Amino acid sequence: MMRAPTSFAVVVRRRDGSLHLREHAMAEQERGMARWPLLRGVLGVVESLRLGSEALRFSAEQLEIDMGAPSSTRSAGLGVLSAFGLTVFALLTRDVAGPSSTPPAPDRRASAGGFLMLGLAIGFFVALPQVVAAATNRVFHLGLEVQSATFQAMTGAIKLAVVVGYLLLIRRVPEIRRVFQYHGAEHKTISTYEAGELLTVPNARAKTTLHPRCGTTFLVMVALVSILVFTVVGATLPRIHTGSALLDNAVFFAEKLPFLPVLVAITFELQRFLARHASSGPLRLLLWPGFLVQRITTADPDDAQLEVALASLRATLLRQGPRAGALDAADLRFPSFDALVSAQAAPPAPGR
Repeated sequence: MMRAPTSFAVVVRRRDGSLHLREHAMAEQERGMARWPLLRGVLGVVESLRLGSEALRFSAEQLEIDMGAPSSTRSAGLGVLSAFGLTVFALLTRDVAGPSSTPPAPDRRASAGGFLMLGLAIGFFVALPQVVAAATNRVFHLGLEVQSATFQAMTGAIKLAVVVGYLLLIRRVPEIRRVFQYHGAEHKTISTYEAGELLTVPNARAKTTLHPRCGTTFLVMVALVSILVFTVVGATLPRIHTGSALLDNAVFFAEKLPFLPVLVAITFELQRFLARHASSGPLRLLLWPGFLVQRITTADPDDAQLEVALASLRATLLRQGPRAGALDAADLRFPSFDALVSAQAAPPAPGR
């Protein structure tokens, strides 16, 4: 899955080895709220979840066709079983360059999927760590107030442990490891493009699977920045003393929800700054926690997986050049990567 300022593309490898491409235009926004500092980070996360939901539906559709299973018997179960995993994957693999576009027309199914995934993300990354921290506080009789800096530090550490532990666990599943290989293929492909090299398998193969703008680094930084943000929130708001630890935690969780966009916005701008200015020197050390976790969420891809990622990026870039009208069809199928490259290199049809 790749997104460019004026294009969004998903490519899947079909059972017969062919590449199935779905691409559509994105209306670029040169101005507007999508480019405002702080707000652009929140919009970027929401957009990533929505596009991730769209990509899952497309992938599931092709799986159903290849396996010969009717949609009614497969997609519902696949959607329920994959919703949480896709939520994590969409956040892990998002590019924090910022939302520079919006879809040409709203898709209700994609929007509904995006809201579902957003709710799952809040439950996993906010509610669950606080529940574990509250249980730890009670079991070990620590006596920490839910609004204290110490409690927030413990919650942040648990949040990071939950994320890393979950990733280490699912990495052992062969299908998920393949997903992480495709994640590595995306990074190698983007690095090839940023280096100004031709988008070919040999060039991409030589690149690293780590990237400073990766969503994995974003999640690691969210866990760390949340300690500061929620400590300030806890110190600013009136003290909570309901007489019940359970109710205290519930109240503070409700108080934190309005500040989640602030947390996302601050983390986005921080990572954006580091990605631009920490390519070398001491600031690069701030990116290393994210790089370490990226070693879990990425793996070296094979050449066939690199072809899928390269095909997706090539499709998005086609709209940026003089052949912007070459992708009138939303779905295209190519027997091989070489066939896709040849089709893109062909001169445009008359009148284009």
